[in-house]
Amino acid sequence: MRKKVMTVMVAVIFIVVVGLIAVCTALVQRYTPTKDRADLQTYYNLKDPQDMAIILNNQMTGQVCRYIDGHAYLSYEFVHDQLNQRFYWDSNENILRYTTPSEVISVNAGSSEYVVTKEPHRESYTIVRVDGDAVYLAVDFVQKYTNLEVTLHENPNRLILTSEWGDILTASVKKNTAIREKGGIKSNIVADVGKGDTVTVTEQLDEWSRVCTQDGMIGYTQNKNLSDAQTQTTSRPFEEPVFNHLLKDKKINMAWHQVTGQEANDQIANVLSQTKGVNVISPTWFYLNDNSGNIKSLASSGYVNYCHQNGVEVWALFSNLENPDVDTTAVLTHTSTRDYLTNQIIAAAIEYDLDGINLDFESLSGEVGDAYIQFIRELSIKCENNGIVLSVDNYVPSDYTAFYNRAEQAAFADYVVVMAYDEHYSGSSEGSVASIGFVTDGVKNTLKEVPAEQIILGMPFYTRVWECVPKGDDVPEVEIAAEDYVPYTVNSSAVSMNEAENRVSINGAEKIWSEEDGQYYAEYEYNGNTYKIWMEDEASMELRLRLLKDESLAGGAFWKLGLEKSAIWDLIIKYIN
Repeated sequence: MRKKVMTVMVAVIFIVVVGLIAVCTALVQRYTPTKDRADLQTYYNLKDPQDMAIILNNQMTGQVCRYIDGHAYLSYEFVHDQLNQRFYWDSNENILRYTTPSEVISVNAGSSEYVVTKEPHRESYTIVRVDGDAVYLAVDFVQKYTNLEVTLHENPNRLILTSEWGDILTASVKKNTAIREKGGIKSNIVADVGKGDTVTVTEQLDEWSRVCTQDGMIGYTQNKNLSDAQTQTTSRPFEEPVFNHLLKDKKINMAWHQVTGQEANDQIANVLSQTKGVNVISPTWFYLNDNSGNIKSLASSGYVNYCHQNGVEVWALFSNLENPDVDTTAVLTHTSTRDYLTNQIIAAAIEYDLDGINLDFESLSGEVGDAYIQFIRELSIKCENNGIVLSVDNYVPSDYTAFYNRAEQAAFADYVVVMAYDEHYSGSSEGSVASIGFVTDGVKNTLKEVPAEQIILGMPFYTRVWECVPKGDDVPEVEIAAEDYVPYTVNSSAVSMNEAENRVSINGAEKIWSEEDGQYYAEYEYNGNTYKIWMEDEASMELRLRLLKDESLAGGAFWKLGLEKSAIWDLIIKYIN
C-alpha cells in the first residue's frame, strides 16, 4: 500500500510541477517583450532599390520618392498637394512653372536649366524627370521656394521632410528600449532608442505613445519609458513671399456695362449720366475668340477718354463665354497659348489705357482648375508691372466651385468679386435671384478665403419673372411619386426693376414681404398661367448694402447698367461713397 501511495503522490507532484512550469512558461511568454524585428522594407513600403520612404512632419505618409544620382525626387502630385501648390505642371507641353509675387520660373522636362522671367539659371542636377505619366521634381529645387527642411537617411532609405512649423510635443527616453510597429510588447521592433534620446510624440494613448525619432523612425513605445514631456516651438529661417496689391483708397462702386457692338460705346455719356457715385465702369469688351489664345475686342479709346475726364476708371471685362466654339480648357492647359492669351490681354490694356481688367471666366470644370489659377498668377504679374488692377469674378463658394481656389486668387489678384446672384437662373425651378441668405452665405464663405478689403460684392439690377404653365392631363413618361410630381412647366425671363414693377402693377398683384428672402414677392394669374416674381428694389438692395458695410468689404458691383431704377443710385451712394 505504501508503495502505491508514494507512486500516486509522485505522479501528482509531477503533474503539478509540469502544470506550474506550463503556467510560468505561458506567463513568461505573455509578459516578455518580443525581440522579433520588423521587416523595414515592408514597413516603409519600399519595393525598389531607388525607393525612399517619405516621412512628412513626423508622420509616415505611406508614399515613396525616388533616389536618383544622389538626389531625391518627389512626385509632382505630392509636391503640389502636400508641400507647395504653386508648382504647376503642364503635361501637354512638359513644362514646369513656379510663380512668385513678381516672377515666373519655367523648367523644361529633363533639364537642369531654368528661366526666371527671361534670365537663365542652371542647377547641377536634373530638375524635372518624366517617366511615362509620372513626373518627379528634385526636392532640392522644391526647397528653393518652400519653407521645407530636408534630411536623407539609409537602412531603410527614407526622406524626412518638415513643412509645418510651430508647437510640437517632445519627450526624453528614460532607458534603452525599443519602438514597435504597434502599441504592444508582442509587436515587432522598428528601432532601438537609447537613454536620453529625444523623440517627438505624435499620438498619446493610455499606456503607449506613437513617437518619431530624430532620424525619422516611427513607432510606439510605452509611456513609462518617456519623461520630461514638453512643448517646443519649431521654426526655420525662410523668407516667405510678400504679395502687394493695387488696392484703392476708396470704396469701389463698379457697374458692368454690357457692350455688344461698337455703337454701344457711343452712348457712354448718356449711360454715365444715369448713374450716381460710379467710380469704376466695366464694359464687356473682350472675349476669348479661338483656341490659339486670340481675343475679340470691342474696345474704344474715346470711351476710355470720356470716363477718365469724368473721374471714372475703366476695368474692361474679359470673358470666355461669347464664342461657344472655344475650348477654354485647351487654351489654359497649354503654356504656349496661355502665355499668348496673357500677352494679348496686356497689350489691349496698354493700347486703350485701361485702369484694370475684370476677368470673368465661367462654366469651368475641375480639370482646368490648376491651369486657371496659374493663368491668374501669370496675368497678375504683368498687370502689376503695368499698373493695371486685376479683379476676378467668382461664383459664391460651394463644394463644386472649390477649385476656383479663391484664397490663391486673392494672393495674386487685387480684387475678388463675388457674383452673389443667379441663385435661381434660367434653368432652375422658380425662386429668388439673390435671397439675402444666399448673399450672406456667399460673403461669409468668401471671407474664409479672402480678406474683406479685397472683396467686391456683386449685386443684381434684374430679377426673373417665372411663368408656370399647367401641364393639363399629360401623363408623366416616367413613373414618379405623387408628391414629386409638378403639375406645370416653368419658364423664366430676366427683366429690369421697372419692368417687374410694371407687371405687378398692371396685373393688380399684391407685393408681400418675405423675411426669408429679404425681398417682396408677388404672384398673379394671366391667361391661365401663374406668374411669380421675387422683386428687386430699394428694400432688397439695402439689405445687401448693409451687409457690405457691416463686413467692411472693398465695395460693390452691379449687373447691369440699364436695368436699375433711377432712385436706386441714391440708396447706393449712402453706403458706397
